[in-house]
Amino acid sequence: MKTNTIKLLLVTLIIVSSCAKDTTNDFQEESQQIVDQSKPLTIQEINSEIEAQLNKGEAFDWKNESDYFLWSAVMHGNNILTIGYGSENENFSEQRSSALETKKDNLLKIVETNENYKRGNETVIEHEIINVIDVKVENIETIRQLRATKNVRYLEANGYNHFGTDYTMKSSSGCSKNGEFINSAHYTTTNPNNAQISWHFNKHNIPQAWNYSTGAGIGIGLIDTGVSQSQSLLNGNGFKDGYSSNSRYVQKYGTFIDSNWWWSNNYDGVHDKCGHGTAMASTMAAPRNDNGMPVGVAYNANLIAYRATEDVLLNDYHERKGVSNALIALGNRSDVKIISMSIGYLWSIGNIKDAVKYANSKGKLIFAAGGTSTSFTNGYGVIFPATMSETVAVTGVTDGSNYERCDVCHTGSKIDFTIIMEGDNNTSKAPPVLGFYNNQRRYTGGSSVATATTAGIAALVWAKHPTWSKTQVLNKLKQSADLYPNKSSSFGYGNIDALQAVQ
Repeated sequence: MKTNTIKLLLVTLIIVSSCAKDTTNDFQEESQQIVDQSKPLTIQEINSEIEAQLNKGEAFDWKNESDYFLWSAVMHGNNILTIGYGSENENFSEQRSSALETKKDNLLKIVETNENYKRGNETVIEHEIINVIDVKVENIETIRQLRATKNVRYLEANGYNHFGTDYTMKSSSGCSKNGEFINSAHYTTTNPNNAQISWHFNKHNIPQAWNYSTGAGIGIGLIDTGVSQSQSLLNGNGFKDGYSSNSRYVQKYGTFIDSNWWWSNNYDGVHDKCGHGTAMASTMAAPRNDNGMPVGVAYNANLIAYRATEDVLLNDYHERKGVSNALIALGNRSDVKIISMSIGYLWSIGNIKDAVKYANSKGKLIFAAGGTSTSFTNGYGVIFPATMSETVAVTGVTDGSNYERCDVCHTGSKIDFTIIMEGDNNTSKAPPVLGFYNNQRRYTGGSSVATATTAGIAALVWAKHPTWSKTQVLNKLKQSADLYPNKSSSFGYGNIDALQAVQ
């Protein structure tokens, strides 16, 4: 991956956006005048419009754009058009009725007629559970007719990303496999087995909470880049090391497809190749080991990890589909109570939104990262899916006397909780976690680790009260937070006191 090239491209996109029109309506009026042109808008022109809206604090949504704009993005997005079908709020169906099947079939007939093909493995992909289909589209008339038809909840260019169609240029946001020297001032140790406790655990009274709960019996679902096969403490019997329970388990699955072909089923395996998911797994559930390595918040919880993405930025069709499929799979598991997603994007993604709603309907408590700035996301507010009411949004703050966001963390009205993640005045300390390889450690911060930490605390609460609903657990977290019963416009209910939450 050519990270420097990617950053240069992203900076260019942001600079170009400053020359864009002031309003979406102006752009739509201009695009209507050229809608009959045979050539689509360029990627630069599409990005300029998107960036113009985001820079003004507006929520970008494909439904607000012209047919021509959407068609242009589809053409640059591997010709993938994602159709959310059914009546309004008919996001998913475990058993589709004949009426719903008829609605879907009618939409596919419109596509087949205009695109002049018969549905097949390389032209139509149907999603399970959520009411979504992905179709190959080349003709703008397909989009026009679909938009004029009932039972279309949304149309999205789900294959479009800011990097264009050059699949050698992919993002690597949040990825690191490098071990680091950890300052001894940044951790304490457990007694008697000498596992290392991150400095930020003590800020939230997590070690004191272990006297009441360690997360036993609670399953945490991790949707991320997977877990490294080279870190034994997060695999097999190593997950039960030291003072962690012999009955706990870690399971790993893969829903990410690594292919240039959108219709491919070439799954990329279950193991982390990035490092981000490994760090999140460590934060939530690393064992209370006797190796002198970092311990997780809920060191007796079970971990069900999905490799659904390549990195933290959901800019690829296969990542979006992978996350959606992971949400559905975890939603269907009775042993999973909590889902943690330290991943996201700058605007809503329909198939993920539908899958979040499905998992939420199954009683899962879903935590999502409020956003950590990269060269692409810097300067924006809370990102998707943390913007959804069905998720609990978390971000990071400093350890100063007043609430101040961590240097790269996003804040806003959608935030529900904060976790202390950084030294005051932008000092360099961040939470230490297990490294990608055995006997390695590293620092990692931002809203990602804040989210994983909160998911771990939620597991402590749920293990203390195993018969509680997600609403009861969430209310307990709120009541144990600094600012409750008030809610800040930037920091939600504030920092959670884990000890208070489990008492």
